Amino acid sequence: MNANFQNPFQLNGKTVLVTGASSGIGRAIAVECARVGARIIAAGRDQARLDETLAQLEGDGHAVFAGDLTDPAQIEALVASAGDIDGVVHAAGISALSPMRMLRESFMRNAMDNNFMAPLMLTQKLLYKKALRNGSSIVFLSSIAAHTGTVGLSPYAATKAALEAMMRCLALEVAPRGMRANALVPGTVDTPMVRAAPDLLESQGKLYPLGVGRPEDVAYAAIYLLCDASRKVTGTELHLDGGIPWT
Repeated sequence: MNANFQNPFQLNGKTVLVTGASSGIGRAIAVECARVGARIIAAGRDQARLDETLAQLEGDGHAVFAGDLTDPAQIEALVASAGDIDGVVHAAGISALSPMRMLRESFMRNAMDNNFMAPLMLTQKLLYKKALRNGSSIVFLSSIAAHTGTVGLSPYAATKAALEAMMRCLALEVAPRGMRANALVPGTVDTPMVRAAPDLLESQGKLYPLGVGRPEDVAYAAIYLLCDASRKVTGTELHLDGGIPWT
């Protein structure tokens, strides 16, 4: 191998902010990004679980931030404490299951605040404060729910569809600085939240030709979108749906 070869699938020297890093997909993204060289800023609401994530991170210099990112003041505090970063993965979010006839405005507002407004306004603040270095990568966690019709998932699907539409516009705005914006679009992933409904996990598993996803599957895709190997990839949705038929 050429002695001057540099592996493009690594994050050495990069600082990456990961929201929702206290469990599930967000934790896996933080752990795997650290494993390939990134310095991690792990954000979430639960200090104790963030400390558990921190203990799993390889390397030095990592930090945690405990706070509610639906609160503008806490977004300000996170951006101020993060300093300059090279990438952000918006993995925080909530499930939002409700039949339309039972939907309440307060429920929908909470879903939008967590799944859309929080990543939107955190991105806005990072850009306004010039905390994202030139060449940075912005990654949003979406869902195949934004592309498929599923009974009872209209509130959740709407928040993720809005996120993807915003991402495509953002990609054009940040391109002059060499920045990129993309979305990860997983199907069902085996996380603690999904395991709370074991019958659902079992039934979903039968639908996926490649099986239900693992958090690490999403983490590896996030690494690709964060690293230099994807420097010409922007405004896209990377589907991690295990081959499930959409119709």
